[in-house]
Amino acid sequence: MTAVLEVDDLSVRHGGVLALDRVALSVHGGEIVGLIGPNGAGKTTLIDTLSGFVAPATGTVRLQGDDITRTSPHHRSRRGLARTFQSLELFDDLDVYDNLLVAASDASRVGATLDLLGLAPEAHRLPAELSNGHRHRVAFGRALVGSPQVVLLDEPAAGLDPTETAELATLLAHLRDDGLGLLLVDHDMSLVLEVCDRVEVLDVGRVIASGAPETIRADPAVLDAYLGRQR
Repeated sequence: MTAVLEVDDLSVRHGGVLALDRVALSVHGGEIVGLIGPNGAGKTTLIDTLSGFVAPATGTVRLQGDDITRTSPHHRSRRGLARTFQSLELFDDLDVYDNLLVAASDASRVGATLDLLGLAPEAHRLPAELSNGHRHRVAFGRALVGSPQVVLLDEPAAGLDPTETAELATLLAHLRDDGLGLLLVDHDMSLVLEVCDRVEVLDVGRVIASGAPETIRADPAVLDAYLGRQR
C-alpha cells in the first residue's frame, strides 16, 4: 500500500492551549484508519488542520508525497484530499444532484456517485426532504465526487440507525477495496472496530496508542483515557 497522507510532528496551539501535540500518523491507499478519543481530545481539530481550516500549525502534512502544510483548503481538495463535516454543510436550496455537482471535478462523476450511494432516485429532491441517513449520504457524496485519494470523515455515523450504520460500513469497505484511503472519526466504537484496519487514539491532543483494532480494544492507556482511570 502507498501512503497517500502522511502527518509528522503536527502541533496546533490556540492561545495557551496546545490543541494538537506532535501528532504523527499516515493513511494508505486501500486502508481505513480510525481516529478515536474522548470528547475534547482534538479529533475534529486534527481534521480541520489537515484540510487547511486551522492555521498556523507546525509540523508537516504530505499528500501523495508533496508538502501541503501551508496550502489552502481548495488547493488540498484539488490535489485529492476531501472531507465531510459533523454539521453536513449541505446547500439546502439546491437539489441532491446540484449539491454534488458543485464539488465535482467532472460532471460525469455525479451520476456514478449517486448510483454508488443509492441516491439516484433522490437526485432532484431538496436535502430538507430527505431522511437523516440520506442527508449523510449526500454529504459523503460531495466528498467522493471530486475523485479524491483520501477522505477525512468527521462523525459520518452520527444520528444513523443500526441499519443505516451497517450500510455505511459496507460502503466504507467497498471504497477501501477500490483503493481509497479513509480517516474515520466516529464515536460508534462498534463501527470503528469493525471496519478499520488500524486505529489511532488521541487524548489531550496527543496520540497515545496506535495499532490494530483488537490491540486498541485492550490497551490500558485507551481505557484510562475513556474511563478516567489514573487521571
